Amino acid sequence: MEVKNPVLHAGLNRVSIEEIKRELGAPPSSCQVVMADHVVGVFIWQEDGQVNDNHCHDYDEWWMVLEGEVDWVIEGLEEPVHAKAGDFVYVPAQTFHHIFPKGNKPSIRLG
Repeated sequence: MEVKNPVLHAGLNRVSIEEIKRELGAPPSSCQVVMADHVVGVFIWQEDGQVNDNHCHDYDEWWMVLEGEVDWVIEGLEEPVHAKAGDFVYVPAQTFHHIFPKGNKPSIRLG
């Protein structure tokens, strides 16, 4: 499998996390998993300490943590939101958020 943007398309309907990790090599890295008229999915792979800038979007955003642990500092909340593998996190449009991968192994999230 060759990682392309997007990875999934009419000719490729399935891909595993391990295949994407192999192709990307190492964190930090990301790739669009799917992009269609009404659907976008991004695979995000980061090590502890590889943080994103504090930012916001014109659209709602959600993630599912697939591996590892991640903290979100979300505007308006007193405490960070801590999520681990299997957890979903949601941030409304126009809400600043800052993402911090945590722990002793890389985190992977789909958003």
